[in-house]
Amino acid sequence: MPDIPFGFALPGGQPPDPNDPAQLQQFMSQLQHLLSAPGSGPVNWDLARQVAASQLAASGDPAVTPYERNAVEEALRLADLWLEPVSSWPSGIQTPVAWNRNEWIYKTLDVWRKLCDPVASRMVGAMGDLVPPEARAQLGPMQSMVATLGGALFGGQLGQALGSLAAEVLSAGDIGLPLGPAGTAALIPANIRQYGEGLELPEDEVRLYVALREAAHQRLFQHVPWLRGHVLSSVETYAAGIRVNREAIEEAMGRVDPTDPESMRAIALEGIFTPEDTPAQKASLARLETALALVEGWVCHVVDNAAGGRLPNVVALGEAFRRRRAAGGPAEQTFAALVGLELRPRRLREAAALWAALTEHRGIAGRDAVWGHPDLLPSGEDFADPVAFARSQLDFGELDEFDFTAPGGPKETPPGGTAEQPPGGDDTPPPDTDRS
Repeated sequence: MPDIPFGFALPGGQPPDPNDPAQLQQFMSQLQHLLSAPGSGPVNWDLARQVAASQLAASGDPAVTPYERNAVEEALRLADLWLEPVSSWPSGIQTPVAWNRNEWIYKTLDVWRKLCDPVASRMVGAMGDLVPPEARAQLGPMQSMVATLGGALFGGQLGQALGSLAAEVLSAGDIGLPLGPAGTAALIPANIRQYGEGLELPEDEVRLYVALREAAHQRLFQHVPWLRGHVLSSVETYAAGIRVNREAIEEAMGRVDPTDPESMRAIALEGIFTPEDTPAQKASLARLETALALVEGWVCHVVDNAAGGRLPNVVALGEAFRRRRAAGGPAEQTFAALVGLELRPRRLREAAALWAALTEHRGIAGRDAVWGHPDLLPSGEDFADPVAFARSQLDFGELDEFDFTAPGGPKETPPGGTAEQPPGGDDTPPPDTDRS
């Protein structure tokens, strides 16, 4: 983690020098202002955004040039054309954009707030519990300072994690979650260029492959209305079972001297959150891993089919991205240590094989019809024998009791057909599909 106490930094992203009275006074004034400001939640998100911006300012955040903006828009348009024959849905892109790293943080912060607030609230509550019951009455209004301090502590370190993640992500949907605004396909040119240099592959080829992945994510999340809520609720359910290690909090807070920035600089939140080792939490983790793997497996499958024979280095790019998603980068690992959430699709290859089997045995429309309802999706057990799942005949008569009104979406009909006509067995797209 960067050497910034509580995530506080002076202009330029540098921590205060304890031997410089002016810097120390400025830091203490900053701390006093923060503790006196009323909080609006368990995380000080203003501080998180400030810390992430300071970190990016220190490491560099190149502005998007007009050339890069045009190149991104052209890559996304071409990607959509290539995806047409391998997907039963039309384009899901409403707005193609190029973001710098700060824009990625700003545009995705609402989703991070939704995912991180429940975990942070338990940490802040645990910090309050460290105050002995007999002392709480004496503290009175000072009790609120504990919550404010906890929100600042978490917000500062979360800002560092997001700043690191912003320097690595290649697009809005790069880590498998629908982080950006619906219908907005976004690439981060500076990170794509850096990633391409590491692979020693042409930048335009890497950009187009990333554009294919982003366009595929947009198709999936735009045309499966319940999927966004399903994935995010899977993350939230798993997060709800994460345990707060109060001993670790107590040990960390015991080292704090508010008048000594050096003591605060040593605080780190890694290890404070650990998953509960219970059957319910294990089942929750399995659902989350399955959801992430199914999304990423579908994207990998359709992108490799779309790019096959078109991109010279498609095999190398596909393998590099699978390894990257399965292992997670340094920033993802930092985020996992901070909030206890691993965003890696552990069973990515198995999921991709399952979607390939579905395409072979049911056709493109039959494969995509599986996304018609959460209960139609394969389970983790189905990964073991994808061909058996692909060959299985779904009896849609058994689904008469289902309400196909997707959570957060419009009224849907049974997958692959209409309310009056049952789904067919071929891969012909529905006649009312708008492929504009």
